[in-house]
Amino acid sequence: MMRKAFLILLGGAAGAALTLLVMQTPLTALGASAHAASADTYREINLLGDIFERVRAHYVDKPDDAKLIESAINGMLTGLDPHSSYMDAKSYGDMQVQTRGEFGGLGIEVTQEDGAIKVVAPIDDTPAAKAGIRAGDIITHLDDQPIQGLTLNQAVDKMRGAVNTKIKLRITRKDVDKPIDVTLVRDVIRVRSVRSEVQGGDVGYIRISSFNEQTTDGLKKAIADITAQIPPDKLKGYIIDLRNNPGGLLDQAISVCDTFLEHGEIVSTRGRDDEETQRFDAHAGDLVNGKPLVVLINGGSASASEIVAGALQDQKRATILGTRSFGKGSVQTIIPLGSGNGALRLTTARYYTPSGRSIQALGITPDIEVLQDVPDDVKKTAASTEIKGESSLPGHLKGEGEEKSGSQSYVPANAKDDKALQMALQLLRGIKSNAAFPANPNGPVPN
Repeated sequence: MMRKAFLILLGGAAGAALTLLVMQTPLTALGASAHAASADTYREINLLGDIFERVRAHYVDKPDDAKLIESAINGMLTGLDPHSSYMDAKSYGDMQVQTRGEFGGLGIEVTQEDGAIKVVAPIDDTPAAKAGIRAGDIITHLDDQPIQGLTLNQAVDKMRGAVNTKIKLRITRKDVDKPIDVTLVRDVIRVRSVRSEVQGGDVGYIRISSFNEQTTDGLKKAIADITAQIPPDKLKGYIIDLRNNPGGLLDQAISVCDTFLEHGEIVSTRGRDDEETQRFDAHAGDLVNGKPLVVLINGGSASASEIVAGALQDQKRATILGTRSFGKGSVQTIIPLGSGNGALRLTTARYYTPSGRSIQALGITPDIEVLQDVPDDVKKTAASTEIKGESSLPGHLKGEGEEKSGSQSYVPANAKDDKALQMALQLLRGIKSNAAFPANPNGPVPN
């Protein structure tokens, strides 16, 4: 039985550092299989305990014992590689919410602007949308408590909660003189990771922004919506947009690939232990009946996104277009540490595309490179135009080839200015030609 695997975003403003995660049994249950430590190792552990006691006894200010231990744990793990770490109970819980793709809440996309919490948009068919919350509304109070001074995450935490519980929002709205009080009942909110539209009446465009538990179902619905709008004889093919997708659940990445593949390997993992060596294969049934595919990637496409791009590229099922991907090719096992103790995230394997290549610190090189024109005002913010990639992270696992760093990640807001998207449309419509398009699924998998 395939173990459940996760991919989560860790990164900062300069770029996304991602981790492919596999759930495992609690640490207390692993004692029988643990590798025996040598006498020298136990002497080092005694040294750690000695230092801990001396710090507790003699540091200039009385330290917090729990923080000392957590810092020691994090020091040990971050010394291994950028993706091994300790998650406290809250971080572990947040990760589980993120990967489930659903939570108890109100259905509002919010941002922080000048210290205020501003509604970006209500999500369709949620308590917020039904109550008439509008884009641009400013939330000032939650249950009569001022929101001023809270961080965005703190405000979001307060709005989330158990399904069927109530919360009162006070909002201010442009052109409305008095504040508006609205009482909402929390419901199950599903994060929409797939969006789709028909381009020009003949091409299906599908944007996958992350891989959570809702993604494959969302993809199947998107395909159904597109085929309902475009007759089969007029449908030129599909564009799958994975740009700036930081990843998500491994099993969802596999099932997304399986949606377009009839047979063959999707991905394999190889680690120090036998249980970390696995292979995942496609099952018969291409949901789009062999229609041409163009997959868009860039420097912000990482881990699960790279698994999809790598599998469809190696199996010659899709043409990959854009700029080189992030290069996150390792697997992290999540080991719960018992109730209230969080979890250990430990790098345990590398993953490989069907041709047997590791993309660690290399990324996926597109079949067709398309560089985007970046406006001068956008160039001032380097983080918005280029991501340095896995190979730039201190202590990263070494790649199995010449490492590459840095790739463009800018995507214009206006589709007409989006050179990669426009190139994909022109290829699918036969306006432009390229030797890499269409991909040939009957050709051999490259070695």
